[in-house]
Amino acid sequence: MRLALFQLDAAEAGDGEAGIARARRCLLRAREAGAALAHLPELAIPGYGVEPEALQAEAAQAPAALARLGRMVHETGVALALGMPIPEGGAVRNAAVFLAPGAAPVVYAKRFLYGEHERAAFRPGTVGAPVVAFAGLRIGLLVCFDVEFPETVRALALAGADLVLVPTALPAGAGARFIARTLVPARAFENGLFLSYADWCGADRRFRFQGLSAVAGPDGALLAAADETGAAMLVADLDPTAIEAARAANDYLGELRAWRERGRADG
Repeated sequence: MRLALFQLDAAEAGDGEAGIARARRCLLRAREAGAALAHLPELAIPGYGVEPEALQAEAAQAPAALARLGRMVHETGVALALGMPIPEGGAVRNAAVFLAPGAAPVVYAKRFLYGEHERAAFRPGTVGAPVVAFAGLRIGLLVCFDVEFPETVRALALAGADLVLVPTALPAGAGARFIARTLVPARAFENGLFLSYADWCGADRRFRFQGLSAVAGPDGALLAAADETGAAMLVADLDPTAIEAARAANDYLGELRAWRERGRADG
């Protein structure tokens, strides 16, 4: 399965309408590249550094936005994963959304909110993302800070995920390069799966972002990687046999399951 990851310039973000138009352009570019899936950053609609009140207002438009995005996915034949605010359970959530042609949207609400900006706008999600089948792979969703907790990726791997899509808005600063270039590949390696990490670059009205978007393979190698600066489209071909090889070499999941079974038997 061919994946197109888009590292977007935060200076171009600003409102929901612009975000939807940007998503359409990305879908068209992904189709031109022969990709089955386009992956965009956290809060690609409307943008990460938007005022909390504006993010909450955008959430009210989420049903209409999802309908428009669904039509774009149908028209292009390319699936889409991106971040956007959604209303859920009487609250506004920072969500990752996966839309595939002919399928209902899959929505995951970020459980680990980062910083005062997010906590002012959102409430944390309370449930994990479902794992859904697409193009020969099983896909799970996380958002940004979620991936820095090893338990989140491990839970998706144990649920059968082959690919974890992580829309992110990694701020520039101490530790950011380690997260993007060490922690993210480690999450892929220790779970024997593909992990796609789509970040912003540049700066919006509030934040400067690290860039360094990447697609990591199940052996921990970077299949595609962006620089710290500059918008980019990364294209990576995800071969399911790489998962089999990685798990045969280091069967962390199998060993973990066996360890848990022994614990239950001993108890």
